[in-house]
Amino acid sequence: MTSPTTDPVLDPAERMLRFHQPEKVLRHLGPAPDEAALAALFGLDQAGYRTRLDRFEERNRAAAAALAAAPGTAARLAGLPFRPGEHVVAVGESTTADRLSWFEILRHLLPDGVRCTNLAVSGSTTTQALANLPLLAFQRPDWVLCMLGANDVQRLDGVPLVAAAETRRGLAALRDLTVRRTGARWIWLTPTAVDAGRVAEYVHFRRAGLTWAGEDLDAVAELLLAEPEVTVDTRAAAHGHQEEDGLHLTPAGQRRVAAAVLDALGADPAPGAGEVEGIRP
Repeated sequence: MTSPTTDPVLDPAERMLRFHQPEKVLRHLGPAPDEAALAALFGLDQAGYRTRLDRFEERNRAAAAALAAAPGTAARLAGLPFRPGEHVVAVGESTTADRLSWFEILRHLLPDGVRCTNLAVSGSTTTQALANLPLLAFQRPDWVLCMLGANDVQRLDGVPLVAAAETRRGLAALRDLTVRRTGARWIWLTPTAVDAGRVAEYVHFRRAGLTWAGEDLDAVAELLLAEPEVTVDTRAAAHGHQEEDGLHLTPAGQRRVAAAVLDALGADPAPGAGEVEGIRP
């Protein structure tokens, strides 16, 4: 995949806007806030807010175009299972909620008529995602791409935020209840790798007593890879592409995850290698 060697520097408001989408939280409290109100939360006027959102969209389109032009991508795109008229919904945390995320790139690579909705919320655990299941079911998805677990394994003073058994239960319940209610077909994505050294040195994590460990994330990945549905293993794709906090992905890392999704879903699997009913036309 061709891509810029460096990513544009974001101004402070744009950096905040990249990962934080308060409208996804405020919608539970009443009518959705208008754009002017959302802009004010970031210290912006409405024009500045819209300009920054448009920049994100331009970058996602450019990333998708570069990926589409890479050798072999046309065949992968032709092999994707998503069809016009279908609704593809993403569930996850900041890696997916990121306005420059793999999912925001992917939406520009899918056929016209495929609808995409990003329900990911920064900071979400599997427990919180399960609590939001009514909203997911209301979307009536045909496909769900689920990337959760990274926040479950964050440690507060060494103690995991969510016990491993509860993560396993929450992921299974989220899938089973959604499929039961909607008939959606399910695809897992593993959490991405972290740079443990940067995580340990990042001042805001240190002050809060927060840490992430690669072995904890690997345990979630192995759990997902053992599930009967297709699982996209994103760990190698994102390795070495973390922001200064060691946790969140750089835009280049997000582009690599988007490529990994195409590799996993757009290639014909060997017989019995994770293929499930409904994943192929």
